[in-house]
Amino acid sequence: MDGGAAIAACRLTDVLNRHGVQATLLVRDKQSSRPTTHQLPKYGWRGLKLRFAFLWERFCVWTTNFFHRKGLWAVDLGIGGASVVGRRDFREADIIHLHWVNQGLLSLSELRRILRSGKPVVWTMHDMWPCTGICHHARECVQFHTHCMNCPRLHFPSRGDRSFLVYDRKAAIYPEGRLVFVGCSKWMADEARKSRLTSGNEVLSIPNTYNHNAFCPGLQMEGRLQFTLPRSLKLILFASQKVTNPRKGLDLLLQALNTPVIQKWQGKLGIVVVGQMADEVAARIPYPLHPLTYIKKEEEMAALYRAADVFVTPSLEENLPNTIMESMACGTPCVGFEIGGIPEMIDHQKNGYVARYRDAEDLAAGIDYVLSDENHDRLGAAAAAKAEELWNEDMVAKQYIDLYEHLLS
Repeated sequence: MDGGAAIAACRLTDVLNRHGVQATLLVRDKQSSRPTTHQLPKYGWRGLKLRFAFLWERFCVWTTNFFHRKGLWAVDLGIGGASVVGRRDFREADIIHLHWVNQGLLSLSELRRILRSGKPVVWTMHDMWPCTGICHHARECVQFHTHCMNCPRLHFPSRGDRSFLVYDRKAAIYPEGRLVFVGCSKWMADEARKSRLTSGNEVLSIPNTYNHNAFCPGLQMEGRLQFTLPRSLKLILFASQKVTNPRKGLDLLLQALNTPVIQKWQGKLGIVVVGQMADEVAARIPYPLHPLTYIKKEEEMAALYRAADVFVTPSLEENLPNTIMESMACGTPCVGFEIGGIPEMIDHQKNGYVARYRDAEDLAAGIDYVLSDENHDRLGAAAAAKAEELWNEDMVAKQYIDLYEHLLS
């Protein structure tokens, strides 16, 4: 259960249980000891079937692309997955709450069976796949508003390509039951309302939450000692599950670090990169680099946020990043592009800096703005206050519980 969607789903399950909802989470790959998290069969013929569904999905994307790798992980077809309707926990549930269901976890055919069961379904949208044909992030493409076709994620797009066909399948399946979509950000909810697929359903906006016991303001020096980071340098933090993922914008961060406005910090600046392949970018960074492998423990990640002076998110596609939420909760200001839900999280020059999309020079200006002594403490205090106000677990739990009660009334 790696990735932002999985983390958000686990946190919501924990929060709902603390607020009196008996919630369980069904996953393909369990990586925690939570008793409320159940794993789909990993062995036997059911486990083999699930593994085959994952491989078959990827094979079909590959053949759809005429054996090119373009779009191999950017799209999903919803053609294979687990059977959940016959499970005891499904039968006993009053409401089915979906999160991220792709890469062979849940097929569109199984979604149809879920809707036909008569149980109300809530679908939290961690990306755009529920409201598009096949892509997880549409970027500049707006064809999903009316009908996907000529998909830019495919190597040979056409009017009747897979995006067109899957869009039609979703359009036929969604009306077969009581289905409510929830965008983690207002931006995501607005995008869903623009889509012909989801505009006929109720679409709400409810944010994710975070672990308030772990992510909170604290002493910067404790984190620096814990990770053996320099005590005297200004530290920029960049984190991603895989730092070389093009969607995460590392190249734009590197461009920003080579601008004159950042070069003036030479000798006073260090870079902390967290994630898989972090050490492979050392030759491209003109400042002292401190690479760290992917950190799973929340308390350790919180200490790292507090150790940094600024958290930079140069992502090209985002919904409501957990990383920004966590960093702000720790009192570390953030810099990110004006994309997705990021402008809802960062208030420009009030608790961080929102840079123009894909503008490396403005990203550099934002880093410089946050690092300056006259701004840093003010921005950090405002960031922590906003996190506590907007993403506290009581507020998020109440919104979901109100939705559940509405669906069951």
